[in-house]
Amino acid sequence: MELKTPLYNAHVKAGGKMVPFGGYILPVQYGTGVIKEHMAVRTAAGMFDVSHMGEILCEGPDALANLNRILTNDFTNMVIEQARYSPMCNEHGGTVDDLIVYKMDENKYFLVVNAANKDKDYKWMLDHQEGNVTFTDVSDQYAQIAVQGPKAIDVIRKLAKEEDIPQKYYYAKFASEVAGIPCIVSKTGYTGEDGVEIYLPAARAEKMWDALLEAGEEFGLIPCGLGARDTLRMEAAMPLYGHEMNDDISPIEAGLGFAVKMKKDDFIGKKPMEEAGDPEVVRVGLQVTGRGIVREHQDIYNEAGELIGQSTSGTKCPYIDKPIAMARVPKEYAKAGTKLVADVRGRKVETEVVPLPFYKR
Repeated sequence: MELKTPLYNAHVKAGGKMVPFGGYILPVQYGTGVIKEHMAVRTAAGMFDVSHMGEILCEGPDALANLNRILTNDFTNMVIEQARYSPMCNEHGGTVDDLIVYKMDENKYFLVVNAANKDKDYKWMLDHQEGNVTFTDVSDQYAQIAVQGPKAIDVIRKLAKEEDIPQKYYYAKFASEVAGIPCIVSKTGYTGEDGVEIYLPAARAEKMWDALLEAGEEFGLIPCGLGARDTLRMEAAMPLYGHEMNDDISPIEAGLGFAVKMKKDDFIGKKPMEEAGDPEVVRVGLQVTGRGIVREHQDIYNEAGELIGQSTSGTKCPYIDKPIAMARVPKEYAKAGTKLVADVRGRKVETEVVPLPFYKR
């Protein structure tokens, strides 16, 4: 049985087309449609309900040691209010999930995990904790609203003091107020645009949503659904768990080596990744040069007709106005300009390897 986020009624009222996703019922789009929602985020501002994401507190004298052992990134030099992205690996070097860690205080961290993986992630942390540390699932306490796009900060400025808005990317203010509502304001997002993600008490979510809609009207802000969230993250070449990575794909294979710190002391998954060396299979970007759209799980062939890989995500992206895909292929096919062919329901569609991301603001 899917759950409803605290904003379910607001979506229905706004004409959201509701679908099951990650254990929740969420809007895939509104009456405006995916393309207009996508373009609003690229040119003005869009607002997303991301309350389905999970939140976990990690606190205690051994909190830092636990994060450094369970996660692949290094949190040693983090300052209070800073955020850091990290994969979390299993003993084989595959990816359990990817998440964001915020440093709230010395010995206190706020972790944000993917909705569909929340229970799995929480159990993994509990099963692998050591020493004086406590992991607490606080997901039910929070709603989360993302405001994204070049005008996003203008919208927030109408409702918050300047000191309540983080100035730097991947930083957060933990004692902010927006529209008179106490919240966490984080300069993060999953769209490739400027913007914020707001964490607030679940009971105040609808009030915040309405205040943001009203404040954003003059800037062209509109509510956006899962469809635009996916096309935006694809255009920005942001990996999605279950597509570009999973329990069998290492973060290095997924192109996330920047968040895997092999020089730090031992962490779960380090040894198998060391033994594997440079990955033989890598994530690449494909631009469709033939006719058609390449979706996920479609076979990729070289020009000689040999099966070499599979697509992980794909669509036609509205802003760049091109059909694109991401795929896993042997590294010898990863060079930009390499011609590859996708099998789209029995029809051969020509593609070309291009640098990632497809779009950068």
